[in-house]
Amino acid sequence: MRETLSVSHAEDNPSTRRDFLYYATGGVGAVATGAAVWPMVNQMNPSADVQAASTMRVDVSTLETGTQVTVLFLGKPIFIRRRSEAEIAQGREENDADTIIDPLARNGNIDGSAPATDENRTLVDFAGENTGEWLVMWGVCTHLGCVPLGDGAGAFGGWFCPCHGSHYDTAGRIRRGPAPENLPVPTAEFVDETTILLG
Repeated sequence: MRETLSVSHAEDNPSTRRDFLYYATGGVGAVATGAAVWPMVNQMNPSADVQAASTMRVDVSTLETGTQVTVLFLGKPIFIRRRSEAEIAQGREENDADTIIDPLARNGNIDGSAPATDENRTLVDFAGENTGEWLVMWGVCTHLGCVPLGDGAGAFGGWFCPCHGSHYDTAGRIRRGPAPENLPVPTAEFVDETTILLG
C-alpha cells in the first residue's frame, strides 16, 4: 500500500519539478541579461557636467533699453533683448494673424497652442507683469540654422537671416522668407529683478 502511494505521488510531481527548473533557469537568465544590459542603458544618461549645463543664470542689470546680449546656452546662441517702447508698440501693432506666417507663439513658457501675439512671445518680469520689455529667443533661424542679424535688421525692424533672407519682426515672428516658424522662446524666467534663468 505504501509503495502504491509513493509511486502515485512520484508520478504526480515530475512536471512540477521540471517547471521549477525552467522558472529558476529563466529567472537567472533574466537577472544576468539585466546585469549585462543596465550599464549600456545607463551610459546613455547625461553626465553630471551636462546636467549642470542645462540651466544658466544671466545677469541683465547692465543691459540698456533697446539693446540685446547674446549668450551661448547648450551650444546655441540665445538673444536676450531689452526692447524699447517703440519696439514694443510696433510688436503689439503687428498682431494681425493674416500677416504672421507662423500662427503659434513657440514659447516654451506657455501652452504650445498659444497664438503668436507679441504678449505671448515676451517674458514676464520678476513682478509678474508682461510689459513686453524682455524678449528671450533662440538665435537660430528656423530655416537652416543660421544666426540672424539683429538690432533692427530686415524689413520689419527685428532680425534678418543673411543666409536665405528670412525677416523677423521685433517679436521674433517670421514675416518674410523661407523660414517656416517663429524664433522659438526657450524656457526662461526672472529669478530676481536682474537675473534671468534659462532652462
